Amino acid sequence: MMGQADSERPFRPAWWLPGAHLQTIVPNLLVWGRRPMLRRERVTLPDDDFLSLDWGPDPGGPIVLLLHGLAGSSRSAYAVSLLRALHAHGFWAGVMHFRGAGGEPNRQLRGYHMAEGDDPREVVMQLRRRYPRRAVAAVGVSLGGSALLHALARDGADALLDCAVVVSVPYRLHIAERCLNRGVARLYQRRILEELKRQWRRKCRVLARLDLCAGLDEMRSFRQFDARITAPIHGFANVDDYYDRASSIHVLGEIRVPTLLIHAANDPFMTPDGLPAPEDLSEPVTLECHRRGGHAGFLERTGRRYLARRIPAFLSQHLRETMTGADCQLSREN
Repeated sequence: MMGQADSERPFRPAWWLPGAHLQTIVPNLLVWGRRPMLRRERVTLPDDDFLSLDWGPDPGGPIVLLLHGLAGSSRSAYAVSLLRALHAHGFWAGVMHFRGAGGEPNRQLRGYHMAEGDDPREVVMQLRRRYPRRAVAAVGVSLGGSALLHALARDGADALLDCAVVVSVPYRLHIAERCLNRGVARLYQRRILEELKRQWRRKCRVLARLDLCAGLDEMRSFRQFDARITAPIHGFANVDDYYDRASSIHVLGEIRVPTLLIHAANDPFMTPDGLPAPEDLSEPVTLECHRRGGHAGFLERTGRRYLARRIPAFLSQHLRETMTGADCQLSREN
């Protein structure tokens, strides 16, 4: 298990990465070390669709489900780093790809969005049935964190997870949309939007619904994409209805399991005034906000990733009571 001194050491951001954008871009583009060997599993959903899960090696410990961000996958730098770190601490970790992500088009028109808590919940239910003696936790990054918060809030005290961590969640989508439409942040929007459009074209071809690609090439913002595709396909009245109802700030008070929110005040996807206030949080929810770190970056001055030590430490602390016998063997960090 991670040593106490290491797990409690505060985050000291890399001084050699000045500004929010470098603190976001560098950690999310670079992958240090070897990528973990992953095994792909296909999980069938109640509507005859499927999700692709990429699992690392199983050391016999608690299960951790990682939910990626918008246009992310198991190949994203933060996912690779967390998979390695979680395995090193004895967890069996895997990435759940939302519908349309992970390189495989799905059978149904439905995709994923900021409030998509049903699919993660279904995966956790199946894991609980298959491994009834093992603790299960989840980690969500950006969109994946938002979806995870909605799933936890929906179930309240009946949540199927023992604990959770979310990182760099855009808690208020109207604010996030404005942030990504100004200055350098527009480059993030452009890059992510191109991947979303590519995924959507592939899905339309598979479903023989090329009519749904009309106007796709002209879309230049998330708002246009969400107004034309995300909102109507997922039952929202319009894009503003989607941004309001899918903003996770509204559901934090309903969460009843230990949940850690990690955020940076200089996150270019969200302004500090969009962060949760103490009165927004239920008792088991803790907000850990750092002055710097960017969006899902959190690179330390040593070149190591803060999330790779903070998240396993939190999970170890809160899963300790539920882990017994062979199911709780956590490796010691050297």
